[in-house]
Amino acid sequence: MNLLCELHMTNQNNKNRHMKQLFQTLVIILVLTGCQTQKPEQQLEHLEGYWEIKRVEILPDSVREYKYNETVDFFDLTGKEGVRKKVRPQLDGTFQVTEDSENIKIIIEDNELFIYYTTPFDTWKERVIFAKENELKIENEDGLIYHYTRYSPLNIDSEETYEKE
Repeated sequence: MNLLCELHMTNQNNKNRHMKQLFQTLVIILVLTGCQTQKPEQQLEHLEGYWEIKRVEILPDSVREYKYNETVDFFDLTGKEGVRKKVRPQLDGTFQVTEDSENIKIIIEDNELFIYYTTPFDTWKERVIFAKENELKIENEDGLIYHYTRYSPLNIDSEETYEKE
């Protein structure tokens, strides 16, 4: 009887060990596939358009939040060249273009996407860390990380009336 119990326990321990190994393997696969980085070409697909700064990481433990922005960054691209302009959203859904504008070139270096800016006064580059349909992260040369969300205009219907209850 004792021999039977020992065989059963050994068999059960082997099953538990195999299940544990299987579980560990699945976790490793999920972590590796979930942590894949974006390809620069995928990032480029999402760069064009209106972007609003939500926060800036100044240091790892220092973040500046933006609840409201007077201006929005507009990336206008033709291929890998274009401009970035600062625009002011208007209540009617249009934009007022400011004098702030930089010519940009998009360049892929070492499998990373960089934006090269040129003005009459300066040139610099920024690295695109992440770009999806509604989220953008860019790091400048000083290490500041800008977190953007896709700008969505204020929806104010001037013809709508409110009744008092």
